Amino acid sequence: MCDTTFVPSEELKSSSNNYKEERNRNVQICRNNFINATSLQRDLKAQTVEKVYTCNVCSKSYNKKRYLNLHLKIHAKKSPYVCEICKKSFSYKSNLKTHLRVHTKEKPFVCEICQKAFSHRNALKIHLCNHTKESPFACKICKKTFTHNSNLKRHLSVHTKEKPYACEICSKSFSQNSTLKIHLRVHTKEKPFVCEICKMTFSYNSCLQDHVRIHTKEKPFTCEICKKTFSHNCGLRSHLRIHTEEKPFVCEICKKAFSHRSALKLHIFIHTKEMPFACEICKKTFNRECNLKRHLRVHTKEKPFVCEICMKAFSESGALRSHLRIHTKEKPFSCDICKKTFSHRHNLKYHLSIHNK
Repeated sequence: MCDTTFVPSEELKSSSNNYKEERNRNVQICRNNFINATSLQRDLKAQTVEKVYTCNVCSKSYNKKRYLNLHLKIHAKKSPYVCEICKKSFSYKSNLKTHLRVHTKEKPFVCEICQKAFSHRNALKIHLCNHTKESPFACKICKKTFTHNSNLKRHLSVHTKEKPYACEICSKSFSQNSTLKIHLRVHTKEKPFVCEICKMTFSYNSCLQDHVRIHTKEKPFTCEICKKTFSHNCGLRSHLRIHTEEKPFVCEICKKAFSHRSALKLHIFIHTKEMPFACEICKKTFNRECNLKRHLRVHTKEKPFVCEICMKAFSESGALRSHLRIHTKEKPFSCDICKKTFSHRHNLKYHLSIHNK
């Protein structure tokens, strides 16, 4: 062990203990959690083995040459391992094996506490922190803690404002590689998330989850003021401005403020005179897509709004609402002069002309 000879066994035992203590002092504390002793021994070995093989491109070092050779494929852009199902390619064979679980739905890594299964070992490690409540990775700037190192790295970009991942198509940059990958679907039109009920496809998983609530009729977001419920959180946030009267979206030209971004966009067309929505049949243009859709029914003769009482059909929802007053006898339009009421606004306008004579 250390080439020193001893006569009594006590001295030999004492020297052995001193050697172990010295070795342990040289091992860097990494604060990793381990499920079993084998994982711990593997981690200790990784810390004590010298990393002599260094990448000439990024200076990352490895303790074995084959690890360095595998790493160099990242810089060489080599992806020799191809998925036979979706043709996606990978630099490492292990990454291909992991990827195949997307298609096979295999989840070999099981939590021993709650029996939840995962397709990736790292996902299981992150999940275990939910049980241990441990957040060992702390931000040195704001002291916020995280269960996983990758989450900490992602968080640091909030402080550094660094956006190292740039889209090669539109040059838009992102702080995370995963965000860049999601953004690329804008250009590729890829829609990998499929609704199992109606087979509609989506670019983002969050959009799929929102869509599914159309089928389930689930409305988990409730307004605490009026108890109205919403399918989406953004719908609740937008609704709350009715109560707060907040108008955060301001026109830079005339300073008029709006509660909703979409209302501001429509308003801007007044200044720009822009009519971006054109009818392909008669070439008439509109400033709103809903106006174009309404106009198209002139050509298609479609009447999707049907009165449930007399089955009369209409091309516009407003026309149906107006028609229903024939059945309900409702007269919401009142003359301010003589207090006479009318079912329709045009009848009120005609009546007012009598007073104006």
